[in-house]
Amino acid sequence: MSHRPDEDRVRTVFLGSGSFGSPALRRLAARDDIQVVGVVTAPARPVGRKQVLTLTPIGALAVELALGPVLTPERLRAPESVAGVLALEPALAVLADYGQLVPPALLDLPFGALNLHPSRLPRWRGASPIPATIAAGDPETAVTLMRMDAGLDTGPIVAQEPFPLGGTENAPDLEERLSEAAADLLDRCLRPWLDGTLPARPQVGEGMTLTRPLRREDGRLDPARPAAELERLVRAYLPWPGTFLELDGERLVVSAASVAPAEQGDAPGRLVRSGNVPALATSDGRLILVTVTPPGKRAMSGEEWLRGRRDRA
Repeated sequence: MSHRPDEDRVRTVFLGSGSFGSPALRRLAARDDIQVVGVVTAPARPVGRKQVLTLTPIGALAVELALGPVLTPERLRAPESVAGVLALEPALAVLADYGQLVPPALLDLPFGALNLHPSRLPRWRGASPIPATIAAGDPETAVTLMRMDAGLDTGPIVAQEPFPLGGTENAPDLEERLSEAAADLLDRCLRPWLDGTLPARPQVGEGMTLTRPLRREDGRLDPARPAAELERLVRAYLPWPGTFLELDGERLVVSAASVAPAEQGDAPGRLVRSGNVPALATSDGRLILVTVTPPGKRAMSGEEWLRGRRDRA
């Protein structure tokens, strides 16, 4: 692909950490009207039992695409961090799944700061929109391109693309599909934005919901809730925080489940059999435990796990 001279390309800095932003960064790097002059991502962290220092997905992609420099500030709003980004002389910032507040100096770039967000804003602002969408049983979501302001996902909307849901999605699969849709949206809208022919419109005031970072305890499967709600949580909370039951003082991780009607004698919280598969009796229906991970063991089918404890269920 032939490129315009650098002086004709918009100097752009990309901010992101999670894999949601990877397709968008690839698209930006391939455009002939954009020059990615730097990437800002979270610092490398120790991962796994061996605590191997590991780059974020965006950091690894920046290395693969030979984009640089790659900046990894612990706190982006620190004066030295802001100075480091501004030294790249960007005219545009593009953000996707970064996880830190953006300082005013980057919001005020000539072409502003554009954020790709995986929800139909103003619904599900904040840190965990994809899990919240699945957990709520929403029939539809969207990807939104917005111009950032000083608030939390409150900026005006540049474009929004609806995305229908089938009711069986889990969080990793939905994130992957939405990341591609977001990259398409950015690719389609960026030139009109830079030309000034695509205006941003204020977000509507109705329907606003806010999400927060998820905690381990959010994954506890409470049998006082209906089985259909718990099944959505199992899909929503993959891979973090995961969902679990407390059985005999130990946590049984549940990574796939389904729903079945209640049967006579079911009491919420009781572990019952549904054919050859274990199920949790809830306030409304049974949660079939399709795939589980016992403490210290590998993931296995619920049927396999049940065979190992026939005298308990």
